[in-house]
Amino acid sequence: MVKEANRPIAGSTPAMIENETGLVVPSARSQGGFRLYTENDVARLMVIRRMKPLGFTLEEMRDLLDVTDRLDARTGLSLDEREALLERVRVYEQAAREEVAKLRVQLSRAEDFAVTLRGRLSDAEGS
Repeated sequence: MVKEANRPIAGSTPAMIENETGLVVPSARSQGGFRLYTENDVARLMVIRRMKPLGFTLEEMRDLLDVTDRLDARTGLSLDEREALLERVRVYEQAAREEVAKLRVQLSRAEDFAVTLRGRLSDAEGS
């Protein structure tokens, strides 16, 4: 199934991600020139969308997409190769968890700051 992906992805359109990263190229174009993406293309865009805000580099994105493509193919991999690929995914998963933890701390501090400002406004408006 080929579909058009128009919605912005983490502040970037699919076309911007395609141009910036070269990691996802549309599978086809409509007669009107719109980029058309398969479900696999959209899944790749989602991986990029999720990795970008966590600070992963283009090379890391490329590596993870390669690893997952190879795992999804399920052919021609020895048990050792498969385990090595799975270990690389585990490394990315751990890095993602660490970044999420950092973001939770930042979010908590931002929420505390917003509450402080709300309190100051309430105090000033009540005077």
